[in-house]
Parts: sequence; structure tokens; C-alpha cells
Amino acid sequence: MGIEVHPRIIIKAVRKSLQICIDKISELSVKINKANAGEFRSLLEKCAATALSSKLINQQRAFFSKMVVDAVLLLDELLPLNMIGIKKVQGGALEESILVAGVAFKKTFSYAGFEMQPKVYKNAKIALLNIELELKAERDNAEVRVDNVKEYQKIVDAEWNILYNKLQKIHESGANVVLSKLPIGDVATQYFADRDMFCAGRVTDEDLKRTLKACGGAILTTVHEINDSVLGKCELFEEKQIGGERYNFFKGCPNAKTCTMILRGGAEQFLEETERSLHDAIMIVRRTIKNDAVVAGGGAIEMELSKTLRDHARTIAGKEQLLIVAIAKALEIIPRQLCDNAGFDATNILNKLRQRHAKGSVWYGVDINNEDIADNFDACVWEPAVVKVNALSAATEATCLILSVDETIKNQKSSQEGPPAGRGMGRPM
Repeated sequence: MGIEVHPRIIIKAVRKSLQICIDKISELSVKINKANAGEFRSLLEKCAATALSSKLINQQRAFFSKMVVDAVLLLDELLPLNMIGIKKVQGGALEESILVAGVAFKKTFSYAGFEMQPKVYKNAKIALLNIELELKAERDNAEVRVDNVKEYQKIVDAEWNILYNKLQKIHESGANVVLSKLPIGDVATQYFADRDMFCAGRVTDEDLKRTLKACGGAILTTVHEINDSVLGKCELFEEKQIGGERYNFFKGCPNAKTCTMILRGGAEQFLEETERSLHDAIMIVRRTIKNDAVVAGGGAIEMELSKTLRDHARTIAGKEQLLIVAIAKALEIIPRQLCDNAGFDATNILNKLRQRHAKGSVWYGVDINNEDIADNFDACVWEPAVVKVNALSAATEATCLILSVDETIKNQKSSQEGPPAGRGMGRPM
């Protein structure tokens, strides 16, 4: 600017600008009517589609925005993010992605005998274990010295009896689906198969905990006192083929509301990007449900806030006027960047936007599709108002923090032209 201004004056101007912006957003934001379920759902889909419009999967945003909204609406009122599982299966088209109203995870490593186990149960009872059901478990944990074959046979028999006692107690509990965090060996697999029970060992901690929350019960570290009260329950358990993978599905879970997205697609990197894109959309939909107010995106709200700050700056005198105008100019970076990303003439588009906003068209922003400007509220380019408030608040706090640092001291070791020997950091000896 060519003038010296004390940091406190700049901080004051920045904070005042933030308050003006927040007040304007509160005034302009459109409240959502949650009473009309159809209208509310349509609005959430539009918010999700807006979040996906700049991503790699923007061609399929209509398909995925519905899936994202379905996923979030399947959760309880707290909308816990960890109750939405996202699994990726390579192969197939993006549109083959499915949403499961329950828990789903990839079939774990299994031993011989697994093929004989049933793959579908209605009203399943699930034993969730943190127990190793293998013969080696007892052998590895002890050292025994024997001097004849009979003694050795007794040890082997005892080992088998311990394992069979565990398996018998699990069977007697009434469970027909057994999931364990630790391995389930071939003896146990065949034992369960003979009794029409399904088992899966080496289930990941995340999947086991989500099954626990959804189906109830408890994760057991011992088979003693195992009974119906500590078993999880679900209306339907089945194992199905998804692409080249086998998946276990738990549907109709009574306790917590949960869901799993199974994404299909080509390359692994593309599936990773799809997951990140959907995470953004899920967060936007959750935020919209929790905070029922939206504003137009595409640079519309930033242009309106910029105009509001310029108008306010003309009503005050002194250095603060220049600072508020500078902040107003900074807000125009958002629509300018959108123009640059799309390859448009940013100066031309911004001039058009300034003219429109000066005439009172508050929701006009960048129209990427037509290389022009448009009413982005009518075009359904929406964002939660709280996201804008949070972004502005965070930027303001960062600015004020940097400005309030009055002096920095350089470490002489990190400087090539440090002070001569015998001098400390900033202080003569």
C-alpha cells in the first residue's frame, strides 16, 4: 500500500470484515424445509452433486449423489462417519457400485471345509470373538518335556480336548455365524461346517467393531459364559460374489444404523480418488443436515460479500477503509480461480459479476458450462452456509495469528551468513 500500518489496526479491520461477512451470510442464507421429505432429499442431492461437480467422477454425479444421500440418511441422528464403510472392488463400471444397508466386508482367508458351510442365514446369531481357534495356540504357549510316547500322546490329546471344548461351547451357545479377529484353523472350520455354522477368521478390527455396533453383542476373549445375550443378531446374513471377490453381508441390523458402499471401477488409483470424492460429498451432506441453511456456490456468495465490504468501506474514513477494500478484493480470488481452472477470461467474467451484483442479483456466479455467469441458486449449485462461515473464520484466525507475531528470530545455524563467532541469537555477548 505504500503506508505504514500497525498490525493491531489490520487485525481490527480483518475481524470487523469477518463479522460483516458472517452477518451477510446469515441474512442471505436460505433455510431448508425439513418437513417436506421429498423436497429435503432433493436439496441434499443437489448439495452432493455440487461437491462432486469438480471431481473425476463428475460425469456420474447424479448416480453417486443419490448413493451418498441414501448412505447418510441410513445413519442415526448423530450421523457418525465411521458407520459408513467404503470398500473397493476393481473391475466393472462405476455404475455397478452398490450401497448395502448394513455391514459388508471381503471374505477372509479360509481353510479347507469352508466350501461346505452354508452361505445364507435368516435371523442369524453372530458370535464375535477375539480367540484363536487353532491347535498351535496351546502348543506355542508352553514348553513341555516328556520321556516316553504315552506322555506325549496325553499332551496331544489334551490339546485337542481344549480346542474341542471351545468349539463345543460356541456351538451350544446357538451361534450360527462365528467371526474372529484371530485365525480360525482347519479343524475348527470343518467342525463348524459339520454343524451348519459359518465362520470367518482374521476379520479386521474396523469391520468387527462396525458389526458389533450394528448387530449388538460383545467381542469375547473367552468361550466361558457364552450365551444368547452376548451374541449379535441380524435379519439376513449371506455371502455373495462381487466382481472377482466374495463378500459377507449383514443386513437388517437391529442396533445401530449403518451402511457400506462397495465401489466398482478400473484402476486402483481411480477407485482411491472416487473414495476421496465421495468422502467430500458425504461430509457436505452431513453438514447440510446438521445446519439447515445453504448459499449459492460457484463464487456467487464471495462476490456478494466482496460487494458488501466495498459498500461498507465507502461509509468509513481512515486506513481501515483501505484494509476492508483489500479484503473485498481478496474474496474475488475464488471466482477468479474458478475462471482460470475452466480456461475462461477471468477479467471479463468478474466485470460481468460485479455489474450483476451491483444491480442486486445476489446469487450470480461463474457458469462453467456456458463460459458465462448465471444465477447459481436456480442452477442448484449450493453449499452449506456454515462451510463458508468456517472457511472465512479459519482464514481470519490464521491472518490475525501471523500479524500478531511482532518479531521473529533467526537461528544462526540455519543462516549461511550468520553473525560472527562470539555472538548469540540477536544479542551481543
